[in-house]
Amino acid sequence: MAKKKKTAKKQPKIRPLGEKVLIKRLEAEEMTRGGIVLPDSAKEKPRRGTVLSVGDGKVLDDGTRADFQVKTGDVVLFSSYGGTEIKVDGEEYMLMDESDILAILT
Repeated sequence: MAKKKKTAKKQPKIRPLGEKVLIKRLEAEEMTRGGIVLPDSAKEKPRRGTVLSVGDGKVLDDGTRADFQVKTGDVVLFSSYGGTEIKVDGEEYMLMDESDILAILT
């Protein structure tokens, strides 16, 4: 019997700078709570995502760098109009300031 290889998700070839955070948006809901199946045109873009990587931190007035409040792997809630959508190797990501992140979901 042949062994199945685990397909690990590739880390995107992009590294955020400064206070930027790279986020992979979570999938949109396919169905409402009441059981209605949503067509693609009715789905809202989710405002939740997983942090893939963070930059070096914001440079403070004294020359030191601020620590991030989020870390790689955190599931976060971000503002609707925050960030920039980018496409790398056919995958869509969000690149945004840490200040555009509203909360860490636990």
